[in-house]
Amino acid sequence: MTGTSTDVGKTIVTAALAAALAARGTDVAVCKPMQTGVGPQEPGDLATVTALAGNLPTLECVRYPDPLAPETAARHAGLAQADPGDVHRRIAGFAAQHQMTIVEGAGGVLVRLGPGHTILDVATALSAAVLVVVAPDLGTLNHADLSVRAIRSAGLTPAGLVIGSWPQAPDLAMRCNLEDLPRLTGVPVVGALPAGAARRDRAAFTRAAPGWFDAGWIATLAPASGAPTQPQPATTQPATTQPATTPQGVLP
Repeated sequence: MTGTSTDVGKTIVTAALAAALAARGTDVAVCKPMQTGVGPQEPGDLATVTALAGNLPTLECVRYPDPLAPETAARHAGLAQADPGDVHRRIAGFAAQHQMTIVEGAGGVLVRLGPGHTILDVATALSAAVLVVVAPDLGTLNHADLSVRAIRSAGLTPAGLVIGSWPQAPDLAMRCNLEDLPRLTGVPVVGALPAGAARRDRAAFTRAAPGWFDAGWIATLAPASGAPTQPQPATTQPATTQPATTPQGVLP
């Protein structure tokens, strides 16, 4: 899970996708390789995910206190840079225990998690496709196209685009972007979260989340397997197919 920039809604989309998969009976877990901007005992993005989606298994590999890109945050705090091989091994070991693991990056596709290390390297190490969270407003076409090109240049597959926050009254640019995003990037819009989704309580959020994604696309990720899985205790361990191409079908 990556985004076209920071604050486009990656964490809330991560929670929604986890809830949608859990509703299909999938054993889903969530990993945040690098958390920045929070202290050792403060809640991070994974706390937001579990507050909305339920007490799913989670893993946080490294955290830094300053709200900066991870590489910069480590340098600014005088802390060691994360070792990419160690991070990849920890995520792979965690993911091996679950049917589906969502790995949420930091910022956009080329934000440095460490020197020369990005979420694209994580995806390559895990042989994972990359879902891109995008904004709906003016400027998103350029940001989305650049992100998709970077993903493809790394030899990876864009899994789809998800609009992180779709307003009740979209303006002209937003309505046009809904059509132009898949046309220009060649990647379908497979989901859209309504603005303010994170303000819902857990019950309302998990009940609505499956409807925020294209049902056919979700089915390609994890076929329904009966009753929803029971949430497992959180295991956060911080250190100091062709998707549908009709965007309107996934709008809240």
